[in-house]
Amino acid sequence: MASNSTMASPPSSSQWTRPQNKLFERALAVYDTDTPDRWHKVARYMGGIKSVDEVRRHYQHLVADVAQIESDGVPFHWYAAAPPPARPQRG
Repeated sequence: MASNSTMASPPSSSQWTRPQNKLFERALAVYDTDTPDRWHKVARYMGGIKSVDEVRRHYQHLVADVAQIESDGVPFHWYAAAPPPARPQRG
């Protein structure tokens, strides 16, 4: 007798590929923050490759990353071909 654990469910993976991220970004553009059932719709837009919980968590990580970047919490590496721009003085 087959167990229910073999029933089809969306693949689960903490790793997101570049094409999956692009699809996720497009879905976020289609379904903004005011969209009812936003995460269900984003997951469906992605073709079921990620679950509702995965897209919700991925968005929460994205928001946290953006906040850290905007607060200068992430160093930006400049390359020799382009010097860094002057930063405005705070204070």
